[in-house]
Amino acid sequence: MAGQPATSQESRSVVSPPSHYLGYVVVLAALASAAIHLLLAPRVMAFDRTTGVLFYLNGLGWIGGVLVCLSRYWRRELYPVAAGYAIVTILAFFDMGEQVNPLSIASKVAEAVVALVTLYLYTSD
Repeated sequence: MAGQPATSQESRSVVSPPSHYLGYVVVLAALASAAIHLLLAPRVMAFDRTTGVLFYLNGLGWIGGVLVCLSRYWRRELYPVAAGYAIVTILAFFDMGEQVNPLSIASKVAEAVVALVTLYLYTSD
């Protein structure tokens, strides 16, 4: 609306960049893990349909987390949720006994970065 002050229009924006530069590290690590899972999902689907679906869901979960992180709905209380999600996905990898390959290691490193940085941001804010 042309007649409204700029501050009113800015407060309606759904997009809100991270307040700390490490927030961008979390976003990049989460997107890396999402990309790896979505890349590997069709290959995994050829061997095990259930695991392939879980790869798709995990990739979409990371994307969903990034969208929330970059929105005005992000709150400090969500940092431990993000860290917990990352830790659960790391533990699930070892529990499933998947074959270790460079992409799976890269994904787990990215998820460890998400866990560590979000916990740091939670305790430092």
